[in-house]
Amino acid sequence: MGFFKEFKEFAVKGNMMDMAIGIIIGASFNKVIDVLVKKVLMPPLSLLSDGINLQNKRLILRDSKLDQAGSVIAEEVAIQYGAFAEASIDFFIVGITIFIVVKGMNRLRDRSQDPKDKTVKTPKDIQLLTDLNALMQEQNALLRKQKEKFKD
Repeated sequence: MGFFKEFKEFAVKGNMMDMAIGIIIGASFNKVIDVLVKKVLMPPLSLLSDGINLQNKRLILRDSKLDQAGSVIAEEVAIQYGAFAEASIDFFIVGITIFIVVKGMNRLRDRSQDPKDKTVKTPKDIQLLTDLNALMQEQNALLRKQKEKFKD
């Protein structure tokens, strides 16, 4: 029974919904990157390389074998390095894009956690900790003054 209770808490707290939303956005993002690479980036690269289509590039290890009627007896065996190159370009673009997004989010988070930056609203917990820190410093200064008075 403990397992179901834990699962219910997990689902209700929003973790499962956050994961589902992330997966859905990730799948959509993958489609966008796929189109970006295949339909936007690869055509100019193909022009620069005399019309070479990377997707069709392969190293043939064994040609396909046909019988007298023209039916395939044995399939072609090939290393498709062009498809690997396209997937690598996809991965590189996704990596750079995610890096830029995370970098921007980290910058916003850092600005929001800086209580001195008044352009962004500071979260309540950070503001409370900042106020508590200021009060403690004030109290320590007062205690130091009292300590110095008693020394004299």
